[in-house]
Amino acid sequence: LGGSAAGRLGGGVGVFNASGGGGSTQTSMGGPWFSTAFGFIGLCSNLWGGCVLLSSSGGLSSQARSGGVVFLCGLGGGDFMGLLVGGSVIIPYHGGEFAWAKVGGGCHLCNFLGGSMVFFGQGGVLLGATMGGGRFFGINQGGSRSTSVSGGGAWSIVGRGGGFSCLLGGGPVLGLGRGGVQYPGSWWGGTLLPDTGGGVFCLLFAGGGIFSVLLWGGFNTVSVVGGCRVYHDRGGVQRRRDSEVEMMVQLVGGGIIATICWGGVLIFIVQTALQQLPAGGRLQTLPTETQKMLLIYIRMVTWNQILDPWVYILFRRAVLQRIYPSLRPGGSIVSLNPG
Repeated sequence: LGGSAAGRLGGGVGVFNASGGGGSTQTSMGGPWFSTAFGFIGLCSNLWGGCVLLSSSGGLSSQARSGGVVFLCGLGGGDFMGLLVGGSVIIPYHGGEFAWAKVGGGCHLCNFLGGSMVFFGQGGVLLGATMGGGRFFGINQGGSRSTSVSGGGAWSIVGRGGGFSCLLGGGPVLGLGRGGVQYPGSWWGGTLLPDTGGGVFCLLFAGGGIFSVLLWGGFNTVSVVGGCRVYHDRGGVQRRRDSEVEMMVQLVGGGIIATICWGGVLIFIVQTALQQLPAGGRLQTLPTETQKMLLIYIRMVTWNQILDPWVYILFRRAVLQRIYPSLRPGGSIVSLNPG
């Protein structure tokens, strides 16, 4: 952006000062090649994962695939749409560097982009925690079919999670917090400035994300312990034990990736919001280094959307057999609960 974003968009919403080091963004992490490459890799990864999911679920009974396919489709679809929506706005910006305030009037595009990023980001974390919870209760109740999540129940859970994420994403529009142009000027999100509304919104978003990640990790840890107990039960059915191996790999992989990709940005948001509180309303732009660190953490979050299909769809029994040959051939489980 030529000049400060605050001056261009009006007082109170600008958080990115391009004169403070933004001129070199085209040759840094803020350049168009990073956005294009991340978006392309993520879209291809989710498309491939979706094809694998549909092909593997075709041979399963409707009872076995109902809830699991709904959750996985919700997770993969959310990741895909998040990358598609963000890329469709951010990549054209790099090509023409349009003025945010002049696009759509009233900065509707700004609010749409910021809300969609919160919606697809928070929704994925909530859905991951829900999947971990489903597997947790499935293992601890013996993996019986009666504990499986039906298709209707899964859609209901996905809908409630999406509704909460949508409400949170619309916070700035509803008066909770405010949005602003973020470094390097190519995206729009909730500000980390120390005004009351902005601080509450940031802490609410980060707190909800941290709670979901911790819940996800707790469910996964207990589920893996229970899965190990089932696997080492020599009297158990081999296919059941093989299913536990597959599920444990997915749980561990998903939990590690989500914690690494999301933990940094969530902790950074909380830390920055609390550190800026003493400044009151005197601070109009964030320090340049803070802006750059936020961009780095956002890039890390994008990797969660890229790697999700590999963890939840591609880490199936057919793949694990190449690494651990003692696993017998059999259909890959797609349901949230073993059985």
